[in-house]
Amino acid sequence: MTRPAPLLLLLAGLLFFVALGNHELQGSTEARVAGIAMAMHLDNDWVVPRLFGEPFLEKPPLSLWLDAGAIRLFGASTGAVRLASAFSGLFSVMLLYGMLRRFGRPTSLAFCAALVLATMASYWSNVRGVGEDALLSLGVTLALLAFYQATRPESQHRANVSSWLLFTLGMAIATLSKGVLGLAMPGIVIFAYLACTSLMDKRLQLGQWLKPGAFTLLALVPLLIWLGFLYQRGGMQAVGEVLWTNSVGRFSGSFVEAGHYEPIYYYLAKLPEAFLPWNILVYLGLWHFRKSLASNRYLLFFSLWLVAQFTLLTFASSKRIVYLMALTPAAAVLAAEYGAVLLSRLPAYRRGLISGVFSVVIACYLGAAIWYAPKADRRESFVPLTRQIQALQAQGHTVVLYQPNERVAGATVFYTQSNLPILHTEAQLRTYLDARPGNLALLDRIEQLTIPVTALKQITVGSRPYSFVEQ
Repeated sequence: MTRPAPLLLLLAGLLFFVALGNHELQGSTEARVAGIAMAMHLDNDWVVPRLFGEPFLEKPPLSLWLDAGAIRLFGASTGAVRLASAFSGLFSVMLLYGMLRRFGRPTSLAFCAALVLATMASYWSNVRGVGEDALLSLGVTLALLAFYQATRPESQHRANVSSWLLFTLGMAIATLSKGVLGLAMPGIVIFAYLACTSLMDKRLQLGQWLKPGAFTLLALVPLLIWLGFLYQRGGMQAVGEVLWTNSVGRFSGSFVEAGHYEPIYYYLAKLPEAFLPWNILVYLGLWHFRKSLASNRYLLFFSLWLVAQFTLLTFASSKRIVYLMALTPAAAVLAAEYGAVLLSRLPAYRRGLISGVFSVVIACYLGAAIWYAPKADRRESFVPLTRQIQALQAQGHTVVLYQPNERVAGATVFYTQSNLPILHTEAQLRTYLDARPGNLALLDRIEQLTIPVTALKQITVGSRPYSFVEQ
């Protein structure tokens, strides 16, 4: 008889690692983050992340440390910079399975919940990409599952201590990945759960509120150490950019340069695609279990995990569908629990139906990873652009970037393994092009230039044309 844990590890490993590096960097996030990690590796500066040669302080650098470390160990490949996200996804899936078993849930249900998480489309795609969201999701998942285990009445004293230490580790990962948001995402769930249980029990147990706060303070130590080094390099302005401008400012909308601003109903409109292909099980599960939440703390916790985080993100000004990634473990549990309710009515066909559905879903994902993802390189890859840069440099040309966007700046650093000079004004561009024959500049939006230039070659990435120009 197949053991569920090794089987789950095998299936999750296939989903997250097969053909991980068979396609190039795609989209703005992958290009930007991979470029910053490459710059960190090249400069050997592990304190201040840089893009455009300037500090890039949107968030703490845990994911960048892991990506830069992977580049140093395994070389500058797309597979290497995706490893941190893939392992984060694998650890999250196995963690969910293990903790559900500790909560006393049946092996089959824990297995299905973990596999539902691994096969959620948005979760799967983000785990296979470069970025910090998979790491944030791992930290939030570890913190919340450990918190629930520590506060369960069934927990023994020794297990309780280890659970709080796991909670501390999860909070440290979350805050080193996303700063204040890494604190808020688990914090809002813990607050909502303690408030609800206190109201239902009609008593306030101060210890239940103080312990999460105390261990959260302990978890902030690694972040504070990095902020201390950052303060030495950039002063309070750099620290404020991380903690205030890029955290509170993004939430409130005061940091207008951050972008991604959407109306308050944005996530409601995205619900049909948020947890595919298991959406219907998630939403029907929330509705089905609503009357049992008062008597079932387990279902109450996972329901609040989903609803409280969704509410927090809804009121944030900056919105992206990837921000829902931290909700997916709770969604997976609710989907599996409701699926078990439905399958209890079909005992004769249950095992075959489960195996068949998961086999089809996993086969579709593997097919997408092996065949579909590389096809997107034809329109999304920056490799033709960076190869042209290297070819021109080999011919004796000097190439600079003129007002580059984040994706082209990151991609050129990653693929050329060098920091190209950057020009910011037309006066600088004119002076550079006039300096000597053979000086070239790479730019988009050539039609916006007011100085006369000659375009030698144009390469389109996505829907945006990039031009190599000379005087």
